[in-house]
Amino acid sequence: MPAQGSSSARDGALDGQVAFITGAGSGLGAAYARRLAADGATIVVNDLDPDAAAAVAVEIDGDVCVFDVCDSAAFDAEVDKAVARHGRLDVMINNAGIAPPPDPERTERMIAAQMLRMEGRIAEMEPMGILTGMTDEAWDRMIRVHLYGAFYGTRAALRHMQPARSGVIVNVSSILGHHPSPGAPHYATAKAAIIALTRSVALEVAHLGIRVNAVCPGYVDTPLLAPLDATLRAAITMQIASGRMAQPEELAELVRFLSGPESSYCNGDVFTASGGYA
Repeated sequence: MPAQGSSSARDGALDGQVAFITGAGSGLGAAYARRLAADGATIVVNDLDPDAAAAVAVEIDGDVCVFDVCDSAAFDAEVDKAVARHGRLDVMINNAGIAPPPDPERTERMIAAQMLRMEGRIAEMEPMGILTGMTDEAWDRMIRVHLYGAFYGTRAALRHMQPARSGVIVNVSSILGHHPSPGAPHYATAKAAIIALTRSVALEVAHLGIRVNAVCPGYVDTPLLAPLDATLRAAITMQIASGRMAQPEELAELVRFLSGPESSYCNGDVFTASGGYA
């Protein structure tokens, strides 16, 4: 089935190109892989789950690449292998990510605090205890997966793109990188840092014909959000002007645009697709 908003026929704009996509075994990453493959790209499908990566790779006739994006040496080695196998690397999409684990008690505190704020009863609000209760390990893991993963992927890709004086890097940030929520300071921090990384690297490599951009999805209906309960989903949806979460295929259209020649003048830019989240 074609992605929403796309042509039913492959346009071939990415014929012969090789794209490396992290976290592509499900959700947004899988949607990106399908969309780029539909336009002719050969996809290297990375994921921690070998079965999930294999399923997507079989579907799009791509390669399977299983490793943790927090592992710098593994990232370098797998990108090198992909280039050795295909002779090139045209697109790197740093998409792999994790969400904070569900915490019903935390959610209840946040909703109660919001209700009191809406009623003007500020003095009655209790500390939420989110940052003070966060462990070093939880903070470190979130930063490493998102920010270090994007750094390792960008660096590994540039080692091949710079000599070729060509290439595209798309880093997946988040609407929370622009508008942080009080419930996930480590997630928002990592995603905001990805925006800064994107803009800085884009300025460094633009003269080489390499483009580096970021996308900031809003809330997307993927397995990453499956743990959210109905109350929290309703609270989030109330903040989205479009009245719904996005489908992965909708974000895939934006990533496809940034991966192809149509976005030739986009560099160091940050694209938000949030449905009007506020």
